[in-house]
Amino acid sequence: MIRILLVDDHPVVRMGLRGMLDAEPDLTVVGEASSGTEGVDRALELAPDIVLMDLRMPGGDGVEATGRILSAVPGVRVMVLTTYESDRDILRAIEAGASGYLLKDASPAELADAVRAAARGETVLAPSVASTLVRQVRSPAPPALSARETEVLKLVAGGLTNAEIGKRLFISEATVKTHLLRVFNKLDVADRTAAVTTAMRHGLLGP
Repeated sequence: MIRILLVDDHPVVRMGLRGMLDAEPDLTVVGEASSGTEGVDRALELAPDIVLMDLRMPGGDGVEATGRILSAVPGVRVMVLTTYESDRDILRAIEAGASGYLLKDASPAELADAVRAAARGETVLAPSVASTLVRQVRSPAPPALSARETEVLKLVAGGLTNAEIGKRLFISEATVKTHLLRVFNKLDVADRTAAVTTAMRHGLLGP
């Protein structure tokens, strides 16, 4: 019998999941939690085989709870079950050690099979999630700028000259040029305009 803990802040969702899973002869729901923090406590108390974890809940982030549960409960596997499939959510969950990532539109049969697969040690991903991960692997990660380089480039984007940036940041104009040369190198560009455009495309300058 595979023992399951449900962690979701919506009582109706938990009720529906319990009904679906308890209907399977080899699955049983042993407990519920309404937040990530409570999920950690219940996992420590019950030592389930599988935790079905929602991601965004008041009173505790699902990704953080996943990491805490995996480090504290031997042998447990956490499977994300959520309505969210953003790149950031997926990567954070997988990096935290989640054994699977399913969306709440999965059918009862898909969910039950996924729980069984996770219990066997397999990784289970919704097709759209798998596609996202493949795309992330194939696409190079955006370059990382230091805090100071980002600060300088934001001022460049604001139309300031090197001299004006130096005065604003209390550094020499030569230091500003050095920061910009490093930015050009990291972004593989040749001028200020291209640097700003490329950084904005990668989301390096914020909203």
